[in-house]
Amino acid sequence: DLLKDFLEKREKGELLVQKSSNLKKNVLKKAELCISKDGLLHFGDTVMLLNPENSESSLSNPSPVYGNYTLSVNPEESAVHVKSHMTAPCGVSASSNVKPCARNAFIITSVDGSEPGEPVCYGQNFALRTAEEFTGHLYLTSDRKSFLKSSKKSHLQEVSLTDQHSYETCWQVVYLDPQLRPEHEGLPVPANTKVLLVHSKTNQCLAVLRKYILWTLFGKECEITAHTYLDGHRVEKNENHWIIVTGNPSDDINTMFDRPKPPSEDINGIKCD
Repeated sequence: DLLKDFLEKREKGELLVQKSSNLKKNVLKKAELCISKDGLLHFGDTVMLLNPENSESSLSNPSPVYGNYTLSVNPEESAVHVKSHMTAPCGVSASSNVKPCARNAFIITSVDGSEPGEPVCYGQNFALRTAEEFTGHLYLTSDRKSFLKSSKKSHLQEVSLTDQHSYETCWQVVYLDPQLRPEHEGLPVPANTKVLLVHSKTNQCLAVLRKYILWTLFGKECEITAHTYLDGHRVEKNENHWIIVTGNPSDDINTMFDRPKPPSEDINGIKCD
């Protein structure tokens, strides 16, 4: 009877190992990132969020970090039983896989009536929504930590995915250099440049905690949280640095990550409505 049951389940694809394999296949499916023709980020763009390495040791960078990590969907083990699409709540983690796939592709989504194709501006609210059908229409969310709700390893402010859109799912891009930040407020955001991603409700920066390791269905990954890390000069540290990566128009490379930074001289003085 056990053998018969096993063979029936295998025939129907209901064995746990088959379901796990199917889940991985769905979430690792290649994703197409949007190509930016003007070098800017736009509402409706499918992008990848990458925390870059900073391996150069200097007085301003006393703790170099190595390897690039992408913000990625981290499904619970129960997700292996899902057939059509993933459901909330769902976790996120930082993956060393930097190739665009269903796990790490997000759509910049308007929350203020901005039309698709309009540029995203520094300080403007938007939501980040999972891009592929299987990962569902889930939004990146966070809220103040509490005794009952915090990130698993660091016990800081938790970041996860939800299917409920609210102010807790709103984020902003902030200019990296704090001294030049005020004059960039309201200007369009260039793609593929180092920026900060700030949670609108709590004013905490999205962060990759490389010293906190999570064991996921995809192996060893790092914890994601919302927490601002400042150095002695009150400047945000590597943990908070992000590159919002777009697609590459050429066939040989998937993304613009390794390309030179697009010229930004043209956008000076352009204000968003």
